[in-house]
Formats: sequence, C-alpha cells, structure tokens
Amino acid sequence: MYEFHGDKRRYFDMTYEVTKNHIVPYIDGYFPIKQDMNVLEIGCGEAGVLKAFLEKGCRCTGIELDPSRIEYAKEFLKDNVEEGSIDFLSKDIYLVDPVKELGRTYDIIILKDVIEHIHEQEKFVPQLHKFLKEGGIIFFAFPPWMMPYGGHQQILSSKIASILPYYHLLPGPLYPMLMKLFGVNKPGIDFMLETKSTGISIERFNRIIKKSKFELLDEKFYLFNPIYEHKFGIKPRKQISLISKIPWVRNFLTMGVYAVVRAV
Repeated sequence: MYEFHGDKRRYFDMTYEVTKNHIVPYIDGYFPIKQDMNVLEIGCGEAGVLKAFLEKGCRCTGIELDPSRIEYAKEFLKDNVEEGSIDFLSKDIYLVDPVKELGRTYDIIILKDVIEHIHEQEKFVPQLHKFLKEGGIIFFAFPPWMMPYGGHQQILSSKIASILPYYHLLPGPLYPMLMKLFGVNKPGIDFMLETKSTGISIERFNRIIKKSKFELLDEKFYLFNPIYEHKFGIKPRKQISLISKIPWVRNFLTMGVYAVVRAV
C-alpha cells in the first residue's frame, strides 16, 4: 500500500492542494464561486476538498458514511467547526433529508472520487436534485473503470498486486484468482470485487447524467490525474484531444475525468 493512504493528515493536505489548484479554478470557470455560497461534499472523507472552499468564504457541509473519517475532518478543521462555517453528517446519503437534517440546499455539490464507489448509480444521481439549489451545479471527478488502475489496486499491500495495471479487467473468477496468487487477503479481494461491481465508464456516466435530467456543461479528461503530482511526482497532463473524442477507447488511456453538470 502507498503510505499516503494510511497517513490521514497527508491525504487531507493532498486533496486540499489539488482542490485549490485544479478543482476550484475549474468550477470557477463555469460557475463563479462566491462568498457565503453553500457547498456540500458527498463522501467527504477527511474534508481536504472542503478546506479550499472554506478559504473562499463558503458555508460547507460534509457527508461521510465512515464516522472515523469525520472525526479526522473535525480535528483537521477544528477552527472552522467551532466558528460554525462547516458541519458534518455521518449517514447513508440515500437516507438524508436535506431540508430536515441539513437545513438548506446547495449551490455546489462535490463528488470527488465517489461516484465510482456508489451502488445503483442510476438510482443515486437523480437523488441529487433534492440537495441542489435552483441554478446550482454538481462537480464530479472519477477515474474511468477501464484505465490502468481503475480497479484501485494501488491501495493493496501486495507490491505486485498494487503496481500491475489493467488486470482488474479480467473476466469472471480470473481476477480474484490472480489477486490471491499475489498474496492479497480476503478483505482486500472483497473490496476489489466490490469496486469492480461499481466501476463506471465515461459513456455510462454521460448516459446516467442525461437520464437523470442533468445537463453536462463540461468534461475534462486527464492523461495524468492532478492528484498524481502529490502521490507520485507526476505532473498533471490533459488527455490528447483526439483520444478524448474516441468513445470507449478513451477509457483505457484516461486516468481522471472532471465534469460539471446542472439541472435541466
């Protein structure tokens, strides 16, 4: 496992830097971020993303299923919690009533590296309407499933299993058999198989957005995801224009997608 996955403070700092330097400017280009806007992050983890929006004067909410990650977020953003500029909720997003439990709807909703882990995405995405203020936008960032490490194998403790690309695309029992051969334990195999069951392609994402009555304002494809600069020292690089225009093929060579959508 890469050490930054276990170092919560470093991961918080990494996601903050990526958000400040890449995500905030990207959103700003389509939807100017203003002071006192309400920002919601679904699957906020330790809330490094939200720190960048707090610095812009936004009022933030983080929803995270894992309560231990919320505790880290409260520790890292202690001053903001105390002043009331951010609050957190640990609950299944399907069970959240935004008006009753959060007291507001949101100008901006963030799902960074989350949509590819959600079951029944066709059911989930339409639910976002109830959280979104009229005229607001939703930002998505996700790795296409077919990209070299779309299986999230980089988190595995087995060195070979963590660095070998594309083998998560193997069909049927071949994938878990190979992981077992590499020394991956059962919890690791189970997590990888669950990730396989929820992985999403660019084309499927676009279909779900359209079917859910959202309009795609923009999509940006990265050959090298911006967070790789902090993880591996690899500078961000946009995907070659020609490749980004080729459906299906682009999934295998695009390591990150940014997208902004709004309600139709």
